[in-house]
Amino acid sequence: MDAPLPLQWRKLGKVFGPEMGPAWMKSHAQVPTPLHDEAAGIIRVYFSSRPENGVSLTSYVDLDAADPLRVLHVHQQPLLELGLPGSFDEHGIMPSCAVRHGALVYLYYSGWSRATTVPYTNSTGLAISTDGGRTFRRAGAGPILGKSLGDPYSATSPFVLHDGSGWRMWYCSGTGWPMVDGKYEHVYDIKEALSDDGIFWRPSGKISLEANQTEQALTRPWVTQVGDDWLMHYCQRQAGDFRDGKGAYRIAAARSRQLDDWQRIGADGPSSGMAHASDWDGLAQAYPGLLRVGSRLLMFYNGNGFGAGGFGVAVAEIDPEARTA
Repeated sequence: MDAPLPLQWRKLGKVFGPEMGPAWMKSHAQVPTPLHDEAAGIIRVYFSSRPENGVSLTSYVDLDAADPLRVLHVHQQPLLELGLPGSFDEHGIMPSCAVRHGALVYLYYSGWSRATTVPYTNSTGLAISTDGGRTFRRAGAGPILGKSLGDPYSATSPFVLHDGSGWRMWYCSGTGWPMVDGKYEHVYDIKEALSDDGIFWRPSGKISLEANQTEQALTRPWVTQVGDDWLMHYCQRQAGDFRDGKGAYRIAAARSRQLDDWQRIGADGPSSGMAHASDWDGLAQAYPGLLRVGSRLLMFYNGNGFGAGGFGVAVAEIDPEARTA
């Protein structure tokens, strides 16, 4: 039995903000990235926070899987130090997808460094945990996916799916830096890459979702199987007035039967409901990360200011017999 699309989302509320963390978290709890520990009954959510303007570091909180608004533990220190001078993650480490691989946890992240003509340059990094996702070490000093002939501006914000047929990644490929209202603003498509081991990746060159006049920057894809469909949730914004303005990020989805040809289905997430401008997410909703817990599909996401105030969670009820991945 297929789930009705788009899904019917109900906001549960804000989960965590930087004011709930240690003193080094001056602002933001950005890009919530869930990892389910079914045996322990917890959801670990990785996120990035800012100890100062222009610097991002990654930490996590543990939530009660039965009540994802209940914070059980706040990790006190950053998981990784910033990269060395000149490295791809010299100024920022932002989680994007956590994948269990046997006894290991692979944490794929966006690394960024400040630039001159444009604000930043970013690539995809990998850190590996041997203790269930509590501590991590980099797979290496360089990115696993970065600028190339096919991705001349950036390759970042990946979602990684590992199944019996191998490893697949959907990531954001920068297509340029157009000047908008006197500033260079990044534009992204969503593309696909393949791997045999989850570490060494081959961009396929295939565009899964392409930016258009109404969706000019597509980022943070997240792929979930519900029934016979695969859903790709992502957030999109317009070219201008997107910093909590009319063009701000909203969450949408596309569907596919075979993970190949993606068809947009429009708004699908907290942004599809009513919100008041005074709400923490009343002006923008961004960076969705999804997790199936029983018959509930949870969506962790950021609100106003690209996660300046923290992240929250919404829930959609799905057929308990429906397949998920």
